[in-house]
Amino acid sequence: QVQLVESGGGLTQAGGSLRLSCAASGLTFRSYTVGWFRQAPDKERQFVAAIGWGGGRIFDADSVKGRFTISRDNAKNTVYLQMSSLKPEDTAVYYCAARRGLHSSITTGYEYWGQGTQVTVSS
Repeated sequence: QVQLVESGGGLTQAGGSLRLSCAASGLTFRSYTVGWFRQAPDKERQFVAAIGWGGGRIFDADSVKGRFTISRDNAKNTVYLQMSSLKPEDTAVYYCAARRGLHSSITTGYEYWGQGTQVTVSS
């Protein structure tokens, strides 16, 4: 059974920081690319960041570049999203997702998804 569980969401003020965690089980974790997505009310799901199998290939959406940092600890089967300089427009449910293999885009092909964790940034 493959399971991804996000944690670390919460409420913070603009300019604050949060660290999200994605704990994985039931898969060979290091073989998967792991991404973060977010979805705000009445908006489509948006790619945030992703990290490759070995942790050396990192991709960030332009909207978060320079503010968010993705990392992974394969020994702990965990991927992190360190979010700094948060803005109200970052408010969304954040989802962790995992995929295998080659794909045409870093934003597509994710097979497994977590339940999401709410991030709320006040003005």
